[in-house]
Amino acid sequence: MLGVNESSLAVTPGTGPLEDQLERHRVELNAYCYRMLGSPFEAEDAVQETFVRAWRGHDRFEGRAALRSWLYRIATNVCLDMLNGRERRARPMDLGPASEPLESNLHTLPETTWIQPVPDGLVVPEGDPAEVAVARETIRLAFVAALQHLPPRQRAVLILCEVLRWQASEAAELLDTSVASVNSALQRARATLEQTDVSATEELDDADRELLGRYVQAFERYDIEALTSLIHEDATQSMPPYDLWLFGRDDIFTWWLGPGIGCKGSRVLPAPFANGSPAYGQYKPSETGPGYEPWALQVLELSGGRIVELTFFLDTERVFPLFGLPARLDA
Repeated sequence: MLGVNESSLAVTPGTGPLEDQLERHRVELNAYCYRMLGSPFEAEDAVQETFVRAWRGHDRFEGRAALRSWLYRIATNVCLDMLNGRERRARPMDLGPASEPLESNLHTLPETTWIQPVPDGLVVPEGDPAEVAVARETIRLAFVAALQHLPPRQRAVLILCEVLRWQASEAAELLDTSVASVNSALQRARATLEQTDVSATEELDDADRELLGRYVQAFERYDIEALTSLIHEDATQSMPPYDLWLFGRDDIFTWWLGPGIGCKGSRVLPAPFANGSPAYGQYKPSETGPGYEPWALQVLELSGGRIVELTFFLDTERVFPLFGLPARLDA
């Protein structure tokens, strides 16, 4: 879908400082590793390890293939090593049915359980609007979570062939396998993704941006009546690292007016887009004095002029610095 012309990126180590050549590929490799691993922190580690291995193997690289292909081979091997023997990352709705909006239903699971958000700037290339749109579509939380259902090698095949538009022969060469094996893996991967019901998103328009502005104002006022017109009646809410997720606006508001009432009086700051979706830093009133403490990165999915999904990522200690959000707000 991205349709990147590999020939335009085919450079050899002799054409400039190796560091510069590697850095040209950082964003797309970040995106590839993020789709494979579901964590921006692990993706960054994987890209760094890819660059280290490329640097160490530089003398053995003689320009027989595009540098880009060589880096993807290394990155794939790094990701497969990291995925070996571990459970897939997921969203709360991937682990079980929705729960009642009761505090007793909150259960914390380890960080390694969850898909983590990524700022668009780390994984979305600049340039062709069509490529940017496809890149955003294929880093959406639902899409990345769907990818995690695939075995690692199937995951790599699908990303290479469906997202990056590599030929089956190119993917086969990268994975040291046959074209028939790649086509078989691709067929199985497509069938698995079809069962996950990942729908396409819509580009934000002026009406959506106006909707988001009204949401921020209404949330800061904790105006449930105003929020009712903005949030779809079948919306979902999740709050990693808790496994609880809620289905339906009524249950969401029951939570907000019950166990989540501490969010009343929060301030909300715009954050860089996360996974192709609008994102905001939420700060709750401090319990120890004036000011506001970080509470959640809110990532919102919109469809049909309504908010249809709200994900509150509560690991602010790691996530807020990644999105350039301040550690706290003054009164």
